[in-house]
Amino acid sequence: MPSIDQLDVEILGKLTVNARAGIAELAAELGVSRNTVQVRLRRLEEEGILLGFQPVIDLTAIGAPVQALVTLEIDQRVMKRIVRGLELLPEVLEVKIQAGREDLLVHVAIGSLEELQVLTAAIVEIDGVRKTNSTFTVATPIPYRAQPLLNQITKGAGWGRSTPAPR
Repeated sequence: MPSIDQLDVEILGKLTVNARAGIAELAAELGVSRNTVQVRLRRLEEEGILLGFQPVIDLTAIGAPVQALVTLEIDQRVMKRIVRGLELLPEVLEVKIQAGREDLLVHVAIGSLEELQVLTAAIVEIDGVRKTNSTFTVATPIPYRAQPLLNQITKGAGWGRSTPAPR
């Protein structure tokens, strides 16, 4: 199982604030060598902890101010086909498999409520989708974040494999 320590978390935290930060900049801010940062980043990627870097997009600014979470009740025997159908819809941002009454949670962004109605109708047309239920998001008071969880997981892990955290 991959493990991380507080230095890994510090590196990830700095990249969360500024994903464009270079190796030398990170090393200087953290007081470690460039090689240490480079090795840590490579390991985090190889272990599947750091999956990549993506820009954060303001969906309202690009004309998709309406976001909704659409739950789907489906025929689970054709889940792969349904997921492929959802993938073809550009308004679908993310799909998660759930346990419970509904099988899939689909995060969508769209221009208007009328367009959402059309999109929902298109989703229901995917063979195997039995029922949908939509919940609209009004605001995002806590955007996606992982840093507090990372801090908690590595609490007491030290800063570096054999080095205690700096004071």
